[in-house]
Amino acid sequence: MFEQIDDLEAELRKLEATLPDVYASGDRRAIAAAGRRQKELQPVVDAYLAYRSTESDLADAHEMLKGETDSEMRTFLEAEVVAHQSRLEELEAELKELLLPRDPNDGRNVIVEIQGTEGGEEANLWAGDLLRMYQRFAERHGLGVEILSSQLSDHGGYRDVTFMVKGDTAWSRLKYEGGPHRVQRVPETESQGRIHTSAATVAVLPEAGEVDVEINPGDLEFDVYRSSGPGGQSVNTTDSAVRITHKPSGLVVACQDERSQLQNRDRAMQILRSRLLKLEQDRREAEVSEARRGQVKGGGRSEKIRTYNFKENRVTDHRIGLTTYALDRVLDGELDEYIDGLAADERARQLGAG
Repeated sequence: MFEQIDDLEAELRKLEATLPDVYASGDRRAIAAAGRRQKELQPVVDAYLAYRSTESDLADAHEMLKGETDSEMRTFLEAEVVAHQSRLEELEAELKELLLPRDPNDGRNVIVEIQGTEGGEEANLWAGDLLRMYQRFAERHGLGVEILSSQLSDHGGYRDVTFMVKGDTAWSRLKYEGGPHRVQRVPETESQGRIHTSAATVAVLPEAGEVDVEINPGDLEFDVYRSSGPGGQSVNTTDSAVRITHKPSGLVVACQDERSQLQNRDRAMQILRSRLLKLEQDRREAEVSEARRGQVKGGGRSEKIRTYNFKENRVTDHRIGLTTYALDRVLDGELDEYIDGLAADERARQLGAG
């Protein structure tokens, strides 16, 4: 059933033998690729070695049972057979999951972009709530958060905010969060107590380094300007804000949070590389459109992936039909039930397709 793992084991042994030379070469791209591949292969080979060892133990127990006449020893050996058989089934299920196509972005940091879309200022306030939700989620999982770029709105929300989440599990946990998030509640600005429906979009991008994306400097157009706050007022007396346009793709990234032009430029380039990496990955997968647009869509209420209803304290994920009545805890970062459900659904669909 797992004949192809012999080839993977051989690949791992060959890779291990060449690692010293790869590290000695100083080639960052080759070192990163070798490290990622070793991390992919090791758990598969380890599980397969355990599977083969258990197979051997099961065969030995069966063989010993054939010639055994002592009733007490037979009882012991029969229990051994059951235990080995159970362990073999566990390892078989584990191997099937390990052999599923790996997400190429596993292990990467992520860049998350949130933007209020439908509902005016209430959508901007909701974008701020989502930012705090992800910050608390990250804290719960020992992940770091760094704000890269933001535009405050007039009432303390965010027109848009971009931040990085750092950690080995950042992508595997947060990749399901991309899409429109709908909120139903009475806005602070509503004097009649009527419930409004608003939406903010979340886009989740894998962090890209210079070794992942090569950018021709001639393809970039840089603009500098004075940063502005809510209402458009200037918050800096120098031209420290930076806008970068990548002419071949048309992508535009602007950063103004830092006081120095150089820092804003570095952060804008960081975001641009991540967007370009995702575009290239989507092109390779021959998808109809790049994932960021697929996640953001139009930001309308009808395209939501999740709805947060304050009156009923309810959260519903429409992709897997999961509803809980714990909105307060979800907004405090307790997203695991939803993320685990989405991950299980993805694995089930992959196993079914296999």
